[in-house]
Amino acid sequence: MSRLPASVKSRRYDVRGRRAAALRRREGILAAGRELMLRDGYAATTVASIAAAAAVSTETVYKAFGGKPGIVRALFRQALDGAGPESAVARSDRLREGATGHALVAGWAELAREVAPRGAPLALLLRDAAGHDPKARSVLDEIERTRLLRMRDNARALVATGDVRPDLSLRDVTDVLFAVSSAELYELLVIRRGWSSRRFARFQRETMAGALLVQETADPAGQSPTTPRQTERAPREGL
Repeated sequence: MSRLPASVKSRRYDVRGRRAAALRRREGILAAGRELMLRDGYAATTVASIAAAAAVSTETVYKAFGGKPGIVRALFRQALDGAGPESAVARSDRLREGATGHALVAGWAELAREVAPRGAPLALLLRDAAGHDPKARSVLDEIERTRLLRMRDNARALVATGDVRPDLSLRDVTDVLFAVSSAELYELLVIRRGWSSRRFARFQRETMAGALLVQETADPAGQSPTTPRQTERAPREGL
């Protein structure tokens, strides 16, 4: 078996080293951007101040993200990953596999405990800047459009369980999920009223279940609660 020349091995290590260094710089820029913008505000934070805090040049920041809007966009994508080794979005998708409606909303509320503390402050930051910064408004609109589409997909998955109240349209379900997952609700209950993330997740779960699902009934044999299934009902799109 032939061995690679030392020069080839050296080049491979150089490439890996450069990639690792670039990743560290990128993570440093994101961490500095998040800290400064949440502390000082979007408008008061400059690319130069982010670069200084991350110990890189302003050119490096612009090359990596294109400016502050790109940094916030990347931070929001990072927030959607949650805290686990697998992204929260991927875990949310897996929840749909054979789950009941009540299991789905419970799983979504638990995932929100990871995502909301990371993502909601960024959405609120953009909301406060959007009135005087068109680029911030554009990023916020993009984030909200993406969230609405995600909630519509979740609504379809919830309806497919057969556990959604028969008087609700797909649009009704989407709107409730959109409201419950909003940064404004997080701001009201967690930031202003001081709720814990656990209490907030419980409120989300109970609100979604109470507003959207056929209520569970006790099994007469003393087993676990069951939910009347609406298997023959086709969802009303209403969109």
